[in-house]
Amino acid sequence: MRKALVVGINNYSNATLNGCVNDANSIANVLRAHGDGSPNFSVRLLTSPSSTIDRASLRKSIDTLFAGKCDIALLYFSGHGFIKSTGGYLVTTDAKKYDEGVSMDEILNVANQSKVENKVIVLDCCHSGALGSPSITGNTIAQLSEGLSVLTASRDSESAMEINGSGVFTSLVVDALKGGASDLRGNITPGSIYAYVDEALGAWEQRPIFKTNISQFVSLRKITPQVPLATLRKLCDYFLEPEVEYALDQDYEDTTGSKDKVKIAIFKDLQKFQSVGLVIPVGAEFMYFAAMNSKSCRLTALGYQYWRLVKEKKI
Repeated sequence: MRKALVVGINNYSNATLNGCVNDANSIANVLRAHGDGSPNFSVRLLTSPSSTIDRASLRKSIDTLFAGKCDIALLYFSGHGFIKSTGGYLVTTDAKKYDEGVSMDEILNVANQSKVENKVIVLDCCHSGALGSPSITGNTIAQLSEGLSVLTASRDSESAMEINGSGVFTSLVVDALKGGASDLRGNITPGSIYAYVDEALGAWEQRPIFKTNISQFVSLRKITPQVPLATLRKLCDYFLEPEVEYALDQDYEDTTGSKDKVKIAIFKDLQKFQSVGLVIPVGAEFMYFAAMNSKSCRLTALGYQYWRLVKEKKI
């Protein structure tokens, strides 16, 4: 079972936001189904002004999300974040001085105590990096229980930018979930999402924060692989050992009038592998010339990684 609580708050009494509900809707829509349309997360969507999201209701919803046992529970929040001497807070619609909303330390404690196997917290709000931040809590180490990953839009000292009715961070997360952060098997993980967002945000802009305590990444969404898995599994057929080159000749290239259908089919697979960085031609710039000049091709370092996964029957 996979469940997600997605929260977006626009209507604050003193500082209205414009893009948080849009962001929440975008995240909810992309999480509900995998790339092939099959069901993914069971999403509970809370947005304001559609409903009132006060401190009590948000805290109750978070407790419910992380209660019981399931494969993965994901919390997403877009709205105002606030920081003071006692830590960071997710600001709710009933915020007032000395009672701004739900404490990030409370959320971390609930997640840490949860029996859910995999827990993911994604925050798009100012000062979101305060979640589990030692500089705020006074600890020397950020305390995350096993199976917990935290991805935030900014450091605890930074604001989170909103442009054209959407958070910059969330826009990147949505793009990552749609396939920008997928591996060759079509898996998208918290780590790959962070890598995608991190590369997109410059050194002088808000900096995303990623904290995790896991033994292996869980896939948040799957898309159709760039190379069909059945084709990917042929790596070990074409390269019996990872360091051995695959010899080519003109019969592999169909434009020469070759009638060797087996070689032509193999060459098309090898070209697919090259297009995703698994294979490179040896002694030629392109695979076409490697075939025409009876050269060869070999696995790249990435190709070896996937060769090993195939060999170990992990693909």
